[in-house]
Amino acid sequence: MKHNISIKWKVFSYFLIFSLIMLALLWLFQIVLLNDFYKYIKINQLKTYANYVSTNIDNITFDSKFNDTLADKDICMLIFSENGQIKYSSDILKNCVIHRMPHSISFEFAKKMESENINFIEQNYDNIRRYTDQLDLSNFKPGNILSVTKAVDSDNNVYYIMLNSSIFPVAATVSTLRTQLIIITIIMLILSFLLSLRVSKVVANPIIDLNKNAKQLATGDYSTKFDNKGYSEIVELSNTLNYTTEELSKVENLRRELISNISHDLRTPLTMITGYGEVMRDLPGENTPENIQIIIDEAKRLTSLVNNVLDISKYQSGTQVLTPEKFNLTELLGEIKLRYDKLTEKDGYNIVFEKDEDTFVNADKIRITQVIYNLLNNAITYTGEDKKITIKQTVNGDTVKVEVIDTGVGISKDDIPYIWDRYYKVKETHKRAQIGTGLGLSIVKEILKLHDAEYGVESELNKGSDFWFTLKKDNT
Repeated sequence: MKHNISIKWKVFSYFLIFSLIMLALLWLFQIVLLNDFYKYIKINQLKTYANYVSTNIDNITFDSKFNDTLADKDICMLIFSENGQIKYSSDILKNCVIHRMPHSISFEFAKKMESENINFIEQNYDNIRRYTDQLDLSNFKPGNILSVTKAVDSDNNVYYIMLNSSIFPVAATVSTLRTQLIIITIIMLILSFLLSLRVSKVVANPIIDLNKNAKQLATGDYSTKFDNKGYSEIVELSNTLNYTTEELSKVENLRRELISNISHDLRTPLTMITGYGEVMRDLPGENTPENIQIIIDEAKRLTSLVNNVLDISKYQSGTQVLTPEKFNLTELLGEIKLRYDKLTEKDGYNIVFEKDEDTFVNADKIRITQVIYNLLNNAITYTGEDKKITIKQTVNGDTVKVEVIDTGVGISKDDIPYIWDRYYKVKETHKRAQIGTGLGLSIVKEILKLHDAEYGVESELNKGSDFWFTLKKDNT
């Protein structure tokens, strides 16, 4: 089947076909059409010289230089006046028809051709007999182009310009070219065959190697390396595939970590729910509001983990739609701070809220609330031993900047570009049970991107982290 032919043999066949086409064109133009091209060129030469002489009949100096020009082009010329007198003659061809005729016959010949408005004829016996029966043509071979042009000078004197050029060399030339082309064709076919093999190998082998390595990569072997050798496109493709391999390797590592995180984070609340439920079922007096509240809290925690996975899928697919509204951002930050105070005061966390002025924004209040929650959860997870977290609001012109600052171990410069990725976690010692699925910052990123908001993080190792985002103020 055609589609099963390898690229190596396709390149080979295309190159060989191209070579054969070039040879065919060479034979066509150099052998088959040579006579027609040669005749066409001769006719145009005669036409050019006839027009030149007829246009400049008053100004031409018929000197040796002019004669040499005609000789270079293998052109004979006879110029007759109106009464049959020769004004100029150049006889450079061995069998020039117009000079081998008697001049009187040549003159009559020229007048008849001009009167019948025939400028060019190819010499053969029938053509010449048309114009005169007084010429013995037995000594003249066919293969001449005859031209007649009428000219009038400034004094209204009429002249007949006769030109004759031979095309005899064509037959000999064709024979010589044919012999040469046979030799050239044999050489070119051999060279084309060898070159086709070489080119097909150079082009195909890198692609074959890429295909082999790609199949290896498809099996899940992320140690596969693509050699960036060959022409530039192959090098570029190899680099792209190497980059793809690295990214797939990272995704695979993240997938494994996600499975580990999910299994741990889901197992904990499920274990708590199952354990407290069995205690309440089996032990008298354990059906208390406190135990029920623990089951409710763990169920909510489980729901939150599942919702995070669902949310990031919606953001990534573009199906999440914002519902913007005008609200007091400062007031929202204060409310969230109070909620966290009640939740974390028993653990000794100190959340500080710094603001400059009340600020309104037009955004999706529920999603912005989710952003702040995730940033605070991240800060609580990673803050330092002083357990201090700062929420800071700063107004700058038409924008408001919100910062969530912790005093934890910070983030290295190598990790900062990846912390917004799904499931990515900084490789530092942390409170495992509070970390969740690793989707918090990724959700923050997607929500802020939907709001066209700027966001970022400033962090150094052992100096804490400052996560921030900006929104446009609503001054209406």
